[in-house]
Formats: sequence, structure tokens, C-alpha cells
Amino acid sequence: VTKKVKSMQMFHTPVTYAMQGDRVGICVTQFDPKLLERGLICTPESLHTIHAAIISLKKIQYFRGALQTKAKFHITVGHETVMGRVMFFSPAPADFNEEIQENAFDFDKDYLYQEEYLSKDSNSSKEDKGNEQAGEVQLPRQQWALLEFEKPVTCPKLCLVIGSKLDTDIHANTCRLAFHGVLLQGMEDKNYTETFLPKLKVYKLKHKEGQVERVMDDYSVIGRSLFKKETNIQIFVGLKVKLSTGEDGIIDSGFGQSGKFKIRIPDGLKPETKTLLTVASKKKSKAGKGDATKEEENSKNDPAQPITISLLFKRYVFDTQKKMIQS
Repeated sequence: VTKKVKSMQMFHTPVTYAMQGDRVGICVTQFDPKLLERGLICTPESLHTIHAAIISLKKIQYFRGALQTKAKFHITVGHETVMGRVMFFSPAPADFNEEIQENAFDFDKDYLYQEEYLSKDSNSSKEDKGNEQAGEVQLPRQQWALLEFEKPVTCPKLCLVIGSKLDTDIHANTCRLAFHGVLLQGMEDKNYTETFLPKLKVYKLKHKEGQVERVMDDYSVIGRSLFKKETNIQIFVGLKVKLSTGEDGIIDSGFGQSGKFKIRIPDGLKPETKTLLTVASKKKSKAGKGDATKEEENSKNDPAQPITISLLFKRYVFDTQKKMIQS
């Protein structure tokens, strides 16, 4: 409905214009007041109503404790404060030092899923510090979060977002504001999980480990303990693995019904690897057929470490087909 403004007043004083922050009375004639409800007044298209959003954020340094993925926060955005669930993500580690993208989000890039916002006092950083004995823990210059609201919110684009824990005791000497950021991308579609999220390339790094059971020939071995008995090994066929002795291999096929599998070694096994495996299999056969407990005791007492198999791959969080990706 479009109507002409006849006059405006600010605290009983006539004015010819009003701006952001002013409190103004507007006189409009030939308008049914029953059609009006409490809401927002704006230029068309300047506000959007969204169900979820991607934000660029920073933790507030006075907030104690970690910012955990899947946690709920009070999200203040536009003129509203609603409950929202968060999922944190960062650039891939190789891009931690890349330039900060102001007011933009690149959907073509890959992002690393984080169990929590990375900061000097976060658990993930402490683990990294343990791995890197010397030097500062490397943190990304920019981090993001996916916010999923419990009810839709109407707000401007690129607006300020504040995450808080407003249910914290107000008498406790603690900061209730947890993070602040900028809303980079709002999701207006109610079915955003199907229509929008698959475009967001956030991945988790998966690492599985098994052991070499025995040698088949110079170019293949049998592996075990990488998969459960009921796992469909066929979906892993073609994926690359690495032996702890240095050889690269490819999962060729399943072997038997107990979760074992065949690995092809394109460049062939090293002579020392073959020797290690031959010695191990001889010890097993000497342990006595059918005497499983003796075999287990021998393997515990044996100082020689088994040859392990490492399988590394990426899986995108919002990929409906749950494909495994290797570089």
C-alpha cells in the first residue's frame, strides 16, 4: 500500500525529514490503521528475512571458556535477539595467513570444519601446541560460523551480529558477550539445508588406521583392522593408502568376509618390508595352529611393531552423497 505523507513531527515539533536513530510521528491519511502492525520501516529490498546465515566473527577476549560447535547462543541481529546454533569453520591450514575478505564470502573455496572457534586458549590450539614444541601456535587470520536460527529474523545485509550467553547469572563477575561479527550471507529459503548448504564446502579430515596381515606377492598385501566386518569395502575401493614403511598403495578389493582387504602396491614392496612381513608370518605359524591365546601373547611380547596402513580422506559436511575425497 502506497500513501502520501502529509506531515511529520518529532516531539510535537514539525520536521521536514527524519534519519536513522530519530523518533518520528508520521501523518498518513486515507489509511486503515488496522492494516498496520508493529514492525520495521525501510527502503524496499534493504531488509531480508532469513533462517540461517554465514558470518565472519571474532571472539570477545573477556568471554571465558571455549566457543563450541553445535552450542546455542543468544544471537542479536537487526532489532531481534533469537536463539541460534553455531558451526565454526576456518580456511584450510595452508591458507591460515590469507588476506581477510571484507564483507564477502567465497563459496568456491574449501573450508575446514572446527569443533570450536580457534583461539590461544582453545583445546584444539593446546593440542597443536603440544605437537609444535617451539614457536607460537598458528591461528587463522579469519574464521567463520554458520548460524541456524530457531525462528526467522529480519535484518539488513552486512549487519552486526552479537553472540551472547544471556542465561549466565547476571550477578557473576563474568562477561556474557561471547563473539561479534558481520553477517555475510543470509539464507532466505526455509529449506536451506537442501537448497543452499550443499554449496558450502566445509570438510572434515578423516583418518583410519589398520595393519598389514601378510604379503600376497611383490605388488600386493592383505590388510586388516581398517574396517568393521559389516562395512561395505566396495565404497573404499580405489582410495589411496600409505604403509608405515613408506610404500603407497591402493585399496583393490575386499578379501573374505571378516573385513580384510587387498592392497595393490604399484611400485612394489621394498625388500626390507617383505622381510619384516615374512618374519612376522613365520612367528605366527610357529605359535601353533588354533592356539589363539599363545599367538596373542607372542604378539604382545614381540618388540617388532606391526606395519600400519593409513587411510586419509576429506568428507564434505553438507554433501548428501557423503563422497570421500583425496588430493
